[in-house]
Amino acid sequence: MTATATSARSDLSELGRSETALRAFLHGLPGVDQVGAEQRAAQLGTRSIKTTAKAQAIDLAIRMVDLTTLEGADTPGKVRALAAKALRPDPADPSCPHVGAVCVYPSMVPYAAEVLRATGPGRPSDGPGPGSATGRPSDGSEPAGGAAPTGLGGVHLASVATAFPSGQAPLEVKLADTRAAVEAGADEIDMVINRGAFLAGRYGEVYDEIVAIKDACGGADAGRQGRPRAHLKVILETGELATYDNVRRASWLAMLAGGDFIKTSTGKVPVAATLPVTLVMLEAVRDFRAATGRQVGVKPAGGIRTTKDAIKYLVMVNETVGPDWLDPDWFRFGASSLLNDLLMQRTKLKTGVYAGPDYFTLD
Repeated sequence: MTATATSARSDLSELGRSETALRAFLHGLPGVDQVGAEQRAAQLGTRSIKTTAKAQAIDLAIRMVDLTTLEGADTPGKVRALAAKALRPDPADPSCPHVGAVCVYPSMVPYAAEVLRATGPGRPSDGPGPGSATGRPSDGSEPAGGAAPTGLGGVHLASVATAFPSGQAPLEVKLADTRAAVEAGADEIDMVINRGAFLAGRYGEVYDEIVAIKDACGGADAGRQGRPRAHLKVILETGELATYDNVRRASWLAMLAGGDFIKTSTGKVPVAATLPVTLVMLEAVRDFRAATGRQVGVKPAGGIRTTKDAIKYLVMVNETVGPDWLDPDWFRFGASSLLNDLLMQRTKLKTGVYAGPDYFTLD
């Protein structure tokens, strides 16, 4: 990290100490050109890729999927089956990569961990994930852009927490929710910000809550102290933020408070991930790394259902932030139905035969 970046990071770390300074910084960010952002996203969405590149993109997209079930009717059996599919998405093809993570409610974490743990030695306190382009110091210290801890069996175990999806609960409840998920085996936590506080301009309250949840995940010193450490994805619920300027501010707020990922949506509101919103978030993580030297991941979630959709996002990642983010450690898709479409398209490219949707298990 350069001296300039080190100084900038130090200056930015002080913002959380003052509501006034935090507000001034967030409202001093450049405004988003709505028309320009939407035109740029639409333009990138028209890019086509050749067959060989498409095959590589499909495998990469599979590795980036957070295979998710977040329903009130979830059962241990359903979660175990989902975890098994995460490890072997296409049992008939051993060359098919595993997904990035399984994402479930805290109460379902033990059942997913039971399946994932059976395939590997367990979750070390720190270390790069399989195929990661970014290493991690052996002493567990946090590099400028730390990859997530290695998941069980190569697949991460994510849990939503903090009164998902509304985020409307006392802080102590949210902290208990987070700690319980981590202790049960989650190595990633997807938290939701308090949108009411954010939209009311109580940025310090949102900042402090993210910092507290980060600490409940284990904090930066967890690897050295032998405690479990979960990486933190901060859900902005962009469909409720009303403007692209608010999306940019919320992205910076989450990163300043220590979020390892910023995520678009819970998938529980009508407007979930969109290409323009993801573009704004990608620009934010790019600018944040330029200012601080720390890399933060991005996770669009909700509404991404087809291979064509996924490839549009991958093109946008490459064109906006470059290949450093084209890795499951730095970009994920929050999805359930997307995986089956990726598998169908993968089979078509390999065999020339298009498998129907009933060929793969329904999630």
